[in-house]
Amino acid sequence: MSVLETQPPAFTPDGAAEVAAKAFGLAGGAATDLGSERDQTFLIESPAGDAVLKISNTGEDPAVLDLEHEAILHALRVDPELPIARPLGRSVHGDHQVRLFERLHGRKGGPELDDDAVRAYAQTHARLNLALRSFFHPAAGRELLWDLARTPQLRPLLPSIADERRRALVERAIDRFEERVAPAWPRLRAQVVHGDLNTDNVLLDERHRIAGIVDFGDCSHSAQAADFAVALASLLRGRPVEDVFRVGRIAVDGYASRIPFEQLELDLLGDLVAARLAMIVAISAWRSARYPENAAYIQAWDDDSWTLLEHFDALGADAVARELGAAAPAVPTRELAARRDRAVGGILTGLTYAEPVHLARGEGVWLLGPGGERFLDSYNNVPVVGHCHPRVTEAVVRQTRALNTHARYLYEPLVELAERLLATMPAEAALDTVMLVNSGSEANDVAWRIAVGATGNRGAIVTEHAYHGVTDAIADLSPEEWPHGFRPASVATIAPPGSGADVAVELDRALGELDGLAVTMIDGAFTSDGVRVATRDEMAALVRRTHDAGGLFVADEVQAGHGRTGEHLWSFAAHGLVPDLVTLGKPMGNGYPVAAVVTRREILDRFAFAGTVFSTFGGNPVAARAALAVLDAIEDERLVVRAAAVGARLRERIAALGAPGVVEVRGRGQITGVELESPELAERVVNRLREERILIGRTGRRDDTLKIRPPLVSGDEHADLLVDALARALA
Repeated sequence: MSVLETQPPAFTPDGAAEVAAKAFGLAGGAATDLGSERDQTFLIESPAGDAVLKISNTGEDPAVLDLEHEAILHALRVDPELPIARPLGRSVHGDHQVRLFERLHGRKGGPELDDDAVRAYAQTHARLNLALRSFFHPAAGRELLWDLARTPQLRPLLPSIADERRRALVERAIDRFEERVAPAWPRLRAQVVHGDLNTDNVLLDERHRIAGIVDFGDCSHSAQAADFAVALASLLRGRPVEDVFRVGRIAVDGYASRIPFEQLELDLLGDLVAARLAMIVAISAWRSARYPENAAYIQAWDDDSWTLLEHFDALGADAVARELGAAAPAVPTRELAARRDRAVGGILTGLTYAEPVHLARGEGVWLLGPGGERFLDSYNNVPVVGHCHPRVTEAVVRQTRALNTHARYLYEPLVELAERLLATMPAEAALDTVMLVNSGSEANDVAWRIAVGATGNRGAIVTEHAYHGVTDAIADLSPEEWPHGFRPASVATIAPPGSGADVAVELDRALGELDGLAVTMIDGAFTSDGVRVATRDEMAALVRRTHDAGGLFVADEVQAGHGRTGEHLWSFAAHGLVPDLVTLGKPMGNGYPVAAVVTRREILDRFAFAGTVFSTFGGNPVAARAALAVLDAIEDERLVVRAAAVGARLRERIAALGAPGVVEVRGRGQITGVELESPELAERVVNRLREERILIGRTGRRDDTLKIRPPLVSGDEHADLLVDALARALA
């Protein structure tokens, strides 16, 4: 027989005082009944000291009582500061197990708890679960109707609910549980939990913080989210309906500050709270009918539980779930595209493909749509170590929980990243100083400011279709973005090395157009120029002629760096160059905004603003940890070598197609350009591949070159998928 079906003990206060005296030596004490659902609990005040006596139901399994006892002791060993009532003794009185507990002082609370108190309540709950997560006991698998896993077992109790409308409301909550929660229950994190950390089982201090945790009577092995839902239901009952979800989210935040939720737990939290409310009213109706003498205690929270359950039902289960953190359903693609257009207008670059790619998440080389459809990402050079790489995402999350601030404070990640970047630079470059910023555009802007300040000149040389960023100054150095007919007087362009033009002649012409050279800025992969492969001599000539003209050479590694070219972390190193400044960005944080300028201190000493450049978020601890994790992943997974091998295979296979319309295949490492005979053909091929869920882009002065730059974790099998689809598109 279930303990809920066994007659509760019926000791009088005098009888309880007698038990306390005989079993625990508390002679001369007075007993006050504190109320209980299936046991009896008394406050004992005696000359020998005060304590709380618990007389257990005869239906209780002694092993379960041992579970409760050991759980308390374990939690206190792990976290001695938890305000748990300590067990003082155990005994037997007739047919009853009796236990004595430390008396803790405080008061009961409920809907009057303010936001800070709610947050602290949930934090303490999480602390308790952290303390219990390493605990095991053979009796923890007990069968207990109050465990939310047993929600479907409420159905036989429903006839006890006299009101037909309310009975139907509980049935809907059970139906929802069986439909959504029960199938997912095995995937929820589970452990031994208190099981009933509601406001009746805690004592609060004058600030409404938990000062005492009592009554482990529902302790069992259950889902952690279900255990939290029990407390959350208690915190929400009795509140004005307009305040329910706001307070609920504060409680979620409090718990998550110690134990972050998994998305599945948040998706089911609303249903778990509804199941708890349904359980309260169903068990209450059933037990009140069986034990009318204890109905006042049993039904104490019925009215507020019904009110909240009715509010949930009126809103709809899906809406409740979203209010408490469940993921919203995907917006249809066309609707989302229309909203995007209305919200950002024409200022944001348009969507890449004729049929928009609507995404929900990423994993490695794959991007996934809201319906789970998979796209092979061979286009985006930001997730250099693959979308959502666990090393990077965990580094970001851990550091976010610990600290995130600006660089005017001292913290280790910024210094560690700067030192790590310097260590990757070739020794002959003598680069010794790092400035951390937020984006490649900002890095190039800082490099430009340094060059202008150090040289006293304002002229720049870039390749004819280069892209270096979007700031006011750097947009002038990005011909790819120039409006028709626009050409800044301070900027001269050259044909990209590797395109057949004579570099020396190009430089002489460009220098003749300028009144003093501050900088030559070069993307080592010539990405926007159609992906070009320069020789060492061509690149050496660029640097030499730049220095001869009094300018500084900037190796823009924003697109070509972090192993993209398959020879070294930095493309300039493969050419044996000694740049004056190196700029990093895009893949540096694998999607987290972080960038850098690397230079020599002697150059900064000539810069008028030396020592005063500051970026609020540049090098913040989270960004630095992301960048460090990227460097670790590249090194540990040997991604530079992988990029060289897979990229070479990709180009060989494309060239071997002998497909009509292909002019040239070129590239290094995992950046490949496939020049086609026309921009129209390139556009058709890109959209045809998108139809096959393979993503690439276009580049080059005429937009006639297919741009292929997959994450460096891409393998031969992914290259083969792309080539086979490309063959079909070109056919």
